[in-house]
Order: sequence, then structure tokens, then C-alpha cells
Amino acid sequence: MSLSLIGIISIQAYYINNSVENEKERFRFIVKGALSYVSNTIEDNESEKYFSKYLSLDKEKKVDEDAVSQLLIYQKNNSTKEMLIYSSNIFEENYKLSSSLLDIGLDLDSISAKNIISSSSTEIYSNIDLSEKDILQNPISKIVRSGSMDEAQRLSFERSFKEISKRTPVHKRVSEEEIRKLLSNKLKKEGIGIDFEFAIYDNDLATKVRSDGFENNLTSTYKVPIFYDENNQSLYKLLVNFPDDRKYILSSIIGMILLSIVFTSIIIIAYSSALYQLLKQRKISEIKTDFINNMTHEFKTPIATINLALDAIKNPTVIENKERIIRYLSMIKEENKRMHAQVENVLRISKLEKNELNISKDRVDLHDLVDDAITHVSLLVENRHGYIKTFFEADKSSILANETHFTNVIVNILDNAIKYSPDAPKIEVYTENVGTNILLKIKDHGSGMSKAASKRVFEKFYREHTGNIHNVKGHGLGLAYVKRIVEDHQGHVSVESEKEKGSTFTIKLPLIS
Repeated sequence: MSLSLIGIISIQAYYINNSVENEKERFRFIVKGALSYVSNTIEDNESEKYFSKYLSLDKEKKVDEDAVSQLLIYQKNNSTKEMLIYSSNIFEENYKLSSSLLDIGLDLDSISAKNIISSSSTEIYSNIDLSEKDILQNPISKIVRSGSMDEAQRLSFERSFKEISKRTPVHKRVSEEEIRKLLSNKLKKEGIGIDFEFAIYDNDLATKVRSDGFENNLTSTYKVPIFYDENNQSLYKLLVNFPDDRKYILSSIIGMILLSIVFTSIIIIAYSSALYQLLKQRKISEIKTDFINNMTHEFKTPIATINLALDAIKNPTVIENKERIIRYLSMIKEENKRMHAQVENVLRISKLEKNELNISKDRVDLHDLVDDAITHVSLLVENRHGYIKTFFEADKSSILANETHFTNVIVNILDNAIKYSPDAPKIEVYTENVGTNILLKIKDHGSGMSKAASKRVFEKFYREHTGNIHNVKGHGLGLAYVKRIVEDHQGHVSVESEKEKGSTFTIKLPLIS
């Protein structure tokens, strides 16, 4: 069971960890894509802005130099007696434009630009045997196309523009608002709506383009290049980080994590309960065995005594002796009474457990109950040459209690004090008033008990282990009965004890006026 439980928890932890890592990777992929989109969009917007201006500067263009390229293709068809002539021309006009014309901000530099025009024609001639001059004068058909090559011009312009714009400070090329708007819109489209901070760095140095709360944390910052130059290299990096990225990543799988924790907790609780019940049943089995052994021991002596007395009565020499018969009958009665008391003790605890014991309470004096209890055990104390001293210091001693049951409580504690005194029992009984309560303390100077035993001494059937020595008889029921009766009287019972120094039982009860 333990191995299975550890395996289940390990698999759950591994699965959750993998899910978190996958979610981190997905988040990283989305953020990287959003940054690349923003970087490309900013560059495209900047290039488009200045290229549009460039196209509108027709009057400002002064040709620096020009060039013409031509391609001619001749194709003869012998079967149809026709000739096809294809020609393609590219005309380039090179310009030098001042950067001030495009409002770049660097007056000393100029931008190289090209105006590229292409033209093509397709001519078909018949009768290939004619002279070249005749052919050229008599085409069957002629198709001519011409126009500006905008894409070629754009590529030429962008290269020149990147070469010069890389010297422009980055805060003049892009604003914080533009980055925030583009990045926010893109992230929201991808389902990421959490706060972010960003900045543009130049060779690991911060620039003026940054949000107020940005901190360059290497472990949680995402970055992509921005503003490539003519050699497709970039000195700038667009950086972004998310203060609540961990919370966002966990939020997407929090349901699965909670369910896993709930079901794993149920398994752990069920396992713990099963283990607890196993240990409890073993403990109950041990207690039952111990109880049976004690009961057997308690009944064995009275039964043996009764059998001996009966055998003696049967003896012809004894049957004529009336005094001996009365003595043996008295012994049988006492032993029978002793066994009855043992059975009654067990039944009384059983009734208490089932709440079947009807306890009626009346106004009684605690000092009178103590004196009555002492009377019950005085002969036992005298036989062992001991004493019981009383110190009634309580001015008020009226309590609401059941006289019989509470007398039994005090008798049980005194009986314990006598049994667990190896030498002559020396017992002191104290009373005192504390507020609206009265304290009853019964102190002995016997063998005492350990700290562990004093914590469990009021448990049913509990007896402190003394190995194989059974010098003190009992079933572990007396003090359990004491605790139940005292609590039924809205009181509290406790014990303080130390090995070889004795024990002190304290009962706290409410007074009545």
C-alpha cells in the first residue's frame, strides 16, 4: 500500500510538472511570436512611411547616372517560316537624396536611390528568307509592355535607408506607445491578457525606449532583434517580461492540479484511515487478551478458595463442627461477593459507554463523601500499617452529585493509591476553594508512573506495562470509570506523577450555592 501510494503521488507530481513545463513552452512560443511580429511591423511601418515620401519626391530627383540593360532572343520556326524576336530592357536612374528631404534627421548624409523602369516587346515576322531590313519593316504582330519596377525600387531604397537610419537614435525611430499598442493587441489575440513591461536595449545597454516598471531579469525576459541594418544584423533588442507570468501559466492548469490534489488527498486519507484501523484493531486485540488474562487471574483465586471451602465442608470431621462450617460459608460468601464486584465493575463501565447508566444528582457535601470513602478502605490501610490524613481547607464544599457513584470515584482513587504503594500506604487528602470551584487532591507516596502512562491512565483497559510481573491486580477499568463519572458531573480530573515519588490525582468540581 505504501509503495503504491508513493508511486501514485510520484506519477501525479511528474505529470503536473510536465504540464507546467509544456504550458511554459507554449507561453514562450506565443510571446516570441508576438515579439517577432511587433519587430517586423515596426520596421515595415518605418520603411513604408519613408518609401512613400520617396515616391512623392519627383521634383527633387536629380539623376546622378543611368544604365541600360538589354536582352534579345531570336527564335526561328522552320515549319511555319516565322521568326520570333523577344527583347527585354531595364533602365536604371541613380539618385542621391539628402536625408533632410525624408525628415530622417541626419543632414550630412545622403540616400542612394534608383528609379528602375522595364520594357519588353515580342515581334513575329514571316518569310525568314527576306533580308533583316525587310523583316524589321514587316512584323506580323508586335506586343510591347513597359512600366516601373516598384519592388526593385523598394528593395534598393530599403537597403540604402537601413544603411543610414542605423545611425539615428532609436527613440526617434519608434515610440513607447507604438510598441505597447502593437504588443498588447497581438498578445490579446493569442489569449494572453496579463500586464507586461518592455524595453529596447542597445548592446545590453538600456535606451530611452522602455516602460516604467521594466527590469532586465535574465531568467524571465524574452527578447528578439529589432531594426536590422543593410547586412541583416541588428544591434538592438526588443525585450519584454511579465510580472505575473507564473500565475498565468498555473491558472491554465490549476483545475487539473486541484483535482489531482483532491483525489490524491482522498487516497492518502483512506490509506491513513486503513492503517490507523489496522493498528487500532491490533491494540484492541492486545487489550482484549490482557483483559481476559486479568479477569481469569481475578476469578481464579476466589473460585479456588470456594472449591477448597466446599471440599472442607464435605469432610466428615468438619461437618460436625458448626463453627468451622460457618467460617467456610463466610469465606464462600466473601469470595462470591468479590467475584460479583468484579462483574459489576465491568457492567458498570459498559453501561457508561452506552449512556444507559441513570445518574440522579442531589446536593451533597464533598467532605462527607470523602469521609465515607475513607471508611470503605480504612481496614486495608490499617492492615498494611499505613494512614490516610485529611486536610479540609475548603470553606464551601456543597456540590451537585450522585452520592453512590461519587463515593465510588473516591474509593477507586484511594484503592489505587493503596495498591501501588509497595510499603505502608501514606495518603493525604486535600480540599480547597478556587473561585466557584472546589479542588479535591488525593496524594500518595507510592511507586508513581511514567509521563507516558500518566497521559493514558484514564483510558479504558489501560494498565502500565510491568513486564511479566503481576504484583498488582486490576483490569484497567477503575480510572476510566472515575473519568466518566467526573465528566458527567461537569468536572475535570487529572494526575501528576513521577516514578518512585508517588502520584497526585486532582478533581475539579463546580460548587453550588
